[in-house]
Amino acid sequence: MATTSSQGPMPRWQRKQLESAVRSGSDRFIANRANMDMASASFNLASNSSLLNGAASPSKLQYQQAMKANLMSGNGSKILSLKQAPPAAKFGHQSDMTALFTQNKENSVRQWKSKKALRHIPNAPDRILDAPEMRPDFYLNLIEWSCQNIVAVALEQAVYLWDAGSGSISELPFELDASGGDYVSSVSWVNDGSFLAIGTGSSKVQVWDVTKQKKVRTINSGEGRVAAMDWNQHILSTGSRTGEIMNHDVRIREHHIQTLEGHTQEVCGLKWSPDGKYLASGANDNVVNVWNEAGGQHCAPLTGHTAAVKALAWCPWQSNLLASGGGTADRSINFWNVNTGVSVNRIDAGSQVSSLLWNKEHREIISGHGFADNQLSIWSYPTMSKVADLTGHTDRVLSMAMSPDGTTVVSAAADETLRFWKCFASDPKEKKKVRQGNKSKSSKLSATLR
Repeated sequence: MATTSSQGPMPRWQRKQLESAVRSGSDRFIANRANMDMASASFNLASNSSLLNGAASPSKLQYQQAMKANLMSGNGSKILSLKQAPPAAKFGHQSDMTALFTQNKENSVRQWKSKKALRHIPNAPDRILDAPEMRPDFYLNLIEWSCQNIVAVALEQAVYLWDAGSGSISELPFELDASGGDYVSSVSWVNDGSFLAIGTGSSKVQVWDVTKQKKVRTINSGEGRVAAMDWNQHILSTGSRTGEIMNHDVRIREHHIQTLEGHTQEVCGLKWSPDGKYLASGANDNVVNVWNEAGGQHCAPLTGHTAAVKALAWCPWQSNLLASGGGTADRSINFWNVNTGVSVNRIDAGSQVSSLLWNKEHREIISGHGFADNQLSIWSYPTMSKVADLTGHTDRVLSMAMSPDGTTVVSAAADETLRFWKCFASDPKEKKKVRQGNKSKSSKLSATLR
């Protein structure tokens, strides 16, 4: 231990005293101030000559020179000094990270611009109408909205027409044999909205000209009540309680042209595809059948449900996609590729599914339900994530219909009310296209029946 004082090496006796203190484990060394030259120490501290400038050992000086050579530039400036701009890259150089982050930024901006703003969906109905004496029967189809903006509602033995534009209500001069227990079991508008087909519990169908308030046809349709009907231009398809489906050409007096046999129990759902190529049927035998326009069975029976299938809806932007909903014991919504007969998706809706409707503009589907919430549910497609639940009915939803502009849905329920929900906000451009389409040339069927 070579310790020096301000005047030279430490005396031998003092060095031995220090070493003895270290070996004995003393926590500190107390110098003998009587042996120190205080005047020389004060002079050296004040002048900074020996402590700051001249006290470095040769090894320390060599270390300092090596550090200076590595950390300083030629003019002695520090390499960490700030510059005005980073040095330019070599010609032709491209950073992979720069390209990656630039691409991600562009994609993020593009997605943000293309994403539509979330719309507001009112959780309360826009309008509520009383529907006294509506039959609380799951299998019947008692409401439909025409392309001319008129809602037809069947209440026991009467049929009412509500004009959604003016709000006026009229009753068709329609008569049934009340003494025999007859009642209205279904209603269906022809494609151009000029004629209304009315099915009854006595297996008869009446076709009415709603403008003239006049009956133009009476059709016999199989056995039992007619719970489901749908039009394909001049062809009216009707379902019977025995499972048969009958096709009628209403332009001719001998209207019955075809019988389709594929169900073993009552037919409660019928829907023609928008292009008129296929007819989908659902029944109380839990089966969905798809028929081509020639009357042949298009694919094998679709057997994914475990309860009656009343809810059927064709996708308006994918012609081969069919949605179907099952009853209380099933509670599911199935999506079928009718070209292959395969289920492409299935979800548990949580309760009885009585009706399904697609919305083309928002690529969504709305379903009507029974116990326990009696709600309407809106789902995005194809993710089938729930968009909203519309609640208010106090009994199960029986049927639904959509306005011609696609913005409003009316639901009929066993609580004897009709509720109108403005759940699909419309793009003004799309709304104008729909309005122009409805004003196009009328169907030749109108002239034929009149």
